[in-house]
Amino acid sequence: MAAAQGRLSDGTGEMDEPKDPKDTKDSKVAEQAGEGDRQADAAPPPFRAAVEALRAARLRPQVEVEPTRPPQRLAPYAYALEAAVVDGDQDLADGRLVLLYDPAGHDAWRGTFRLVTLVRAELEPEMAADPLLPEVCWSGLTGALQARGLTYGEPSGTVTRASSHYFGGLSARPSASQIEIRASWTPREGLGGVPDTGAHLASWCDLLAQVAGLPPAGPGDASVVTLPQRRGPQSL
Repeated sequence: MAAAQGRLSDGTGEMDEPKDPKDTKDSKVAEQAGEGDRQADAAPPPFRAAVEALRAARLRPQVEVEPTRPPQRLAPYAYALEAAVVDGDQDLADGRLVLLYDPAGHDAWRGTFRLVTLVRAELEPEMAADPLLPEVCWSGLTGALQARGLTYGEPSGTVTRASSHYFGGLSARPSASQIEIRASWTPREGLGGVPDTGAHLASWCDLLAQVAGLPPAGPGDASVVTLPQRRGPQSL
């Protein structure tokens, strides 16, 4: 799986340490993910219930999800997932979703739970040049949550687009454009003080599918716009 690498913010300005890209190719990540599972199993009941809902969520088949190393400094308890949208042998988009939990609450979150995400995909150059692209991507996140009837608070984030042009010995490569969405929001708590994290994960996977250019899985919010299909697999 091609997992999104980079720093994640919890919306309060603190950043997680970057991952070594080599870790995705060896057993170290699997060990770290297993450690995250063990920590979650030993956490307070609300966090355990929220993590169990993530593990039990039913997702569209094009999105491959697996646990990964959670950040160590953003909250007392954390659980992380990485995902890739796969079409045949192509990875069309990838991302990372982190569930944070602070039993004492967090003023900036206005709650005890927080979801933090990083999503990346490759775009056609003409789409990347669209001045409305950042607004479309942000509405993709909020629209995906609203389409499933989820309530949330304190959303924050950035949408970044970048273009790469190759010269000299690399001049044969075509220009490439990428979109990156970094966001966080507070899922509203339900019964037992636990948010419906499974539904939030499904909404996040809807966002991944949208930026990958896949059609909606079913009826949804008409404000959600699917980005055009990429020509081929992304290179991250």
